[in-house]
Amino acid sequence: MKQRQLEGKVIWITGALGMLGQSAVTLFLERGAKVAATDLLPLEGCPELKQTAESYGADSFLFMQSDACSENEVQEAIARIEEHFGRLDGVYHNCYTHVRKPALELALDEWEATIRGTLTSTFLVNKYSLPLMIRSGGGSIVNTSSILGHLPQKTCLAYGAAKAGVSQMTRVIAVDYAKDGIRANALVPGDFNTEQAWQAMPEVTRQFIRDNTLLRRTGRPEEINEVGAFLLSDAASYVTGSLYTVDGGYRI
Repeated sequence: MKQRQLEGKVIWITGALGMLGQSAVTLFLERGAKVAATDLLPLEGCPELKQTAESYGADSFLFMQSDACSENEVQEAIARIEEHFGRLDGVYHNCYTHVRKPALELALDEWEATIRGTLTSTFLVNKYSLPLMIRSGGGSIVNTSSILGHLPQKTCLAYGAAKAGVSQMTRVIAVDYAKDGIRANALVPGDFNTEQAWQAMPEVTRQFIRDNTLLRRTGRPEEINEVGAFLLSDAASYVTGSLYTVDGGYRI
């Protein structure tokens, strides 16, 4: 049943203190998963998620302060996941860095930071998750791309290039590791916000989103994560190498 669609699966969520990550942690735990969560920031900075962690306990939830851009820290996170849970069945990668500048204003260090935080982090998390997932009998990788990796938008040069790379990397991993029981898919979200963040936006921004989205609104984090949960579950056992657009019709 959907209510327990991730029962017993060990899933690693990166960017766990972000808007999408927090929602995913809560949803996946509710669906029966055991969650390993990492973020660059400490858990103490997010009281809501800390409370969730305490309510589920160490048997179901492990948090690690870890930088997904650091090869050593990613390797250490994988080692702790194996030590704590003994296996890994899914990866939900949500880390990124975004610098909004056109080419002539974009410094090399800003370009490199965006590529590292978005594309290199995806490479590291995917690379070092694969051996443990293969030893666990296979599993599912879900990387978060963006419609801005497929549709050009002003000042999104580095971010758009990095997210396009995430989409292509995901498909190549699907090709390379299907024989090992690995499925790899990418989510391609459009605009999404919590209700609080949506209300805090200037009205002109909200109207722009309405005018350019068929459903006439922003998305909610849980709407993105529902698709992520499906791709991580056995219900998606015949789905790999796909890009799942979740944008309320913005792309068309």
